[in-house]
Amino acid sequence: MNRRSFIQKGGLLATTLFVSLKSHSFSFLAGDKKITGKITSKGKAVANVVVSDGYSVVQTDKNGIYNLEVHELARFIWISTPAGYEFTTDSFLAKYYEKPEANTQLNFELKKMKVDDNRHNFIVWADPQVKSKKDVAQMMATSVPDTKKAIKAMGNIPVHGITVGDIVWDNHELFADYNQAVVEMGIPFFQCLGNHDMDYRMGDDETSDRTFQAHYGPTYYSFNRGKAHYVVLDDVRYLGVERTYDGFISQTQLDWLAKDLMFVPKDALLIINTHIPIHNSVKNNGDFYALLKDFKNVHIMSGHTHFNKNVIKDGVFEHNHGTVCGGWWTGPICGDGTPRGYGIYEVSGTDLKWYYKSTDQDRKVQVSIDVETLTNQKRLIANVWNYDPEWKVEYFLDGKAMGALAQQDGFDPLAVKLYKGDKLPNPRPFVEPIATNHLFMAHFGPEVKNVKVVATDRFGEKFEAEINA
Repeated sequence: MNRRSFIQKGGLLATTLFVSLKSHSFSFLAGDKKITGKITSKGKAVANVVVSDGYSVVQTDKNGIYNLEVHELARFIWISTPAGYEFTTDSFLAKYYEKPEANTQLNFELKKMKVDDNRHNFIVWADPQVKSKKDVAQMMATSVPDTKKAIKAMGNIPVHGITVGDIVWDNHELFADYNQAVVEMGIPFFQCLGNHDMDYRMGDDETSDRTFQAHYGPTYYSFNRGKAHYVVLDDVRYLGVERTYDGFISQTQLDWLAKDLMFVPKDALLIINTHIPIHNSVKNNGDFYALLKDFKNVHIMSGHTHFNKNVIKDGVFEHNHGTVCGGWWTGPICGDGTPRGYGIYEVSGTDLKWYYKSTDQDRKVQVSIDVETLTNQKRLIANVWNYDPEWKVEYFLDGKAMGALAQQDGFDPLAVKLYKGDKLPNPRPFVEPIATNHLFMAHFGPEVKNVKVVATDRFGEKFEAEINA
């Protein structure tokens, strides 16, 4: 019911599980349900650090002390890492939480950052969704080195990663392989719970995240970097029948989020991470949006759909990401034609810039184009996969400016070629083309020899694609 998680190294599981698979709550809480602790950095108290058990939310006082009434169903105590401090990690997996076992006192030690984190970057991986060792091999040979290269190009700016669910494809033994991918990428990574990361046949929603929590801890939590406040939520509700779920944010999480946001400035950059898109697939999204009404700079990072789409609803910008796995590791693009890849986000104060990074392609590749020959004319189809209403998409025929391209719903030509039909692709023929609204079309005469498309994003950066017709 209440879960979202961060990472714990797979190799540690044999000896240091933080979650008992036989218990939901703290066994030490049979009597006194209070826990206290101190948060320090090099022995000095750190004030105003948010601490939570997933139900109550408190802050440390001027002496770095917190006191928490722990809920009987709480499974972890965690801190919302404050700005200016390093993320605590275990083999690059975020480790901001503890289970106090038999203790009623729990202290946390923080490490001050050596650089200003007002400027920082983050990477969003959606749906790695590995099902076999063969899938893992593809991920390690393509997505991981590409991400490492992108990170290296950022220089010394702080950068962290967030995987927004479906880390694996029902094969939970492969969590360890994903963990190794995180080690290879070499930056702190946070995780969301996806529907393919859940346990089935173990009860209902309350018990569907046991394995995930054993690896990664809480399934909802928050942290800070610079002027940005990050929230991770669990919006996958298991309905008790294998592979049956819906998009829903539990009331427990909504209550927790309301408390968490009380400690966040209203002018902060608020970045909320979920698996299932909230704008159209979470049944109680109205209750969620109501909590954000006083925040004017909110971005949601989601996955799940296996296509790329940007949506603005109730003033909230949702980035629904194309997948790391492309066509479920059977092809280089998603069903809407978006290349397999990931999002890169650049934070400066409360300003956010972003682009989609296609695996094994230069970051300037943001458009694909195709020209089809019809009976007495030709048709241009341009796919601008990270399009939003602030983009401008123009075209040129034999060097002559023709103005804006017309936006039109449809199917990406390459996706149709690779995936359409009950025998394609091999070996996962269920993958099919997906209709998208980020296509742009024009018709012209057969005499045209060269076509160029120039797409300008909301930040003024231009991207070109050219083809001989």
